[in-house]
Amino acid sequence: MIFERGHFKTSRFINLNESLKATRNFSKSQPQYKPTVFVSHKHSDLEDQEEMKGIFELLQDFGAEVYIDSMDKKMPTETSGETALRIKEVIKHTNKFILVATEKAIESFWCNWELGIGDTHKYIDHIAIIPIKEKGERDSQYKGNEYLQIYPLIEYNEAFTNIKGHHFVEGYYVSKPENKEGIKYITLLKEWLKQ
Repeated sequence: MIFERGHFKTSRFINLNESLKATRNFSKSQPQYKPTVFVSHKHSDLEDQEEMKGIFELLQDFGAEVYIDSMDKKMPTETSGETALRIKEVIKHTNKFILVATEKAIESFWCNWELGIGDTHKYIDHIAIIPIKEKGERDSQYKGNEYLQIYPLIEYNEAFTNIKGHHFVEGYYVSKPENKEGIKYITLLKEWLKQ
């Protein structure tokens, strides 16, 4: 399932600046501030910023600490090699990597570069994609379909029972791509964040 833009928009007021104070102080020398999830997204899209608030809320509700580079006070004011080094350091030291894969993020040099760094340090058990398509698009129109073939994705499932009789509750899951035998492994997002 590919989420439609607006799925994660929150009805709660959430101030990312206040919620990410610990994130601002992230440093490998200060483990008490170590976030559990690096979230890569396209910064300049205001609609994506609204989506980010809801994603942040969801991850926070599951007990995760979230790192978003735009809120890091140690980031240089202008993009430079120092920016890239800082991002690499943080991705390496966080437990999980999530790409909010909107159309603009898929086209972004920085998001794709961050995904490559995440792939190097987190693949496959600690990386996931949140695919977000434009309103009204069919799943087949989603420009990031190649991501979904190689990376786990975060999806929402209704309650179901599989062919082996295992019951799964309704909720957000991390779903690995099907293996050669056609089997797809899923884990509740809340549990995946703890692994």
